[in-house]
Amino acid sequence: MVEAAQPVAFGIDIGGSGIKGAPVDLTTGEFADERRRIPTPERSTPDAVAGVLAELVDSFALPSHVPVGVAFPAPMDHGVVRFIANLDKSWKGVDLPALVHDATGRDVMAVNDADAAGVGEQRYGAAQGRDGVVLVVTLGTGIGSALLVDGVLVPNTELGHLEIDGHDAESRAAESARERHDLSWHQWAHRLQRYFETVEMLLSPELIVVGGGVSKHHEKFLPLLDLHAPIIPATLRNRAGIVGAAALAASGRDH
Repeated sequence: MVEAAQPVAFGIDIGGSGIKGAPVDLTTGEFADERRRIPTPERSTPDAVAGVLAELVDSFALPSHVPVGVAFPAPMDHGVVRFIANLDKSWKGVDLPALVHDATGRDVMAVNDADAAGVGEQRYGAAQGRDGVVLVVTLGTGIGSALLVDGVLVPNTELGHLEIDGHDAESRAAESARERHDLSWHQWAHRLQRYFETVEMLLSPELIVVGGGVSKHHEKFLPLLDLHAPIIPATLRNRAGIVGAAALAASGRDH
């Protein structure tokens, strides 16, 4: 059971195949209990997902005041889903915090999943204590991005969809593109170089943090990149979304 004295918020990361959640100790950014996962409903309508979220939250012995932060795979407008790619189309226009509040009875904040991961890395991970412009990029099926300025999130950047050399950036530089085209690390790094130098020209970040599952192999490709800003691997990895969502819920900010 989570101790009531701990500064705790509950983080949830909604994915296309699984919904994961854990209470987060806001002092350290560590999970205050073991993370749990429930498969995403086959028909992932808002009502079906809300039922899973209530089940997930209720499976932990949490004090009633503990808020809930939800990392969601879509751009968000103050908690309202703008459009959706990986879940049921009925999500468009849904007020996610209101939906989850009705299901759980708790204060709820919702944020784009890449933004949540960025906040997690900025507050507790690789970018902890760094001011200025920080860019957190996740390389996976697509390219997720989070932009923070002096610790403040600029939401919904979607920098994976920049058009570079006539292509949607993530179609050539995501980790899935490396696998799909059977690229060597050097070949993929050439594509990443083009992507990151373009982003660097537009935003002049002072630090770039690279996450996603492939970041555990960072020594194979990050040293091959030549950029002005330091580029370093993420440290929270698959915990970042849960941790960042919990942190934002505790601070009472939604986007």
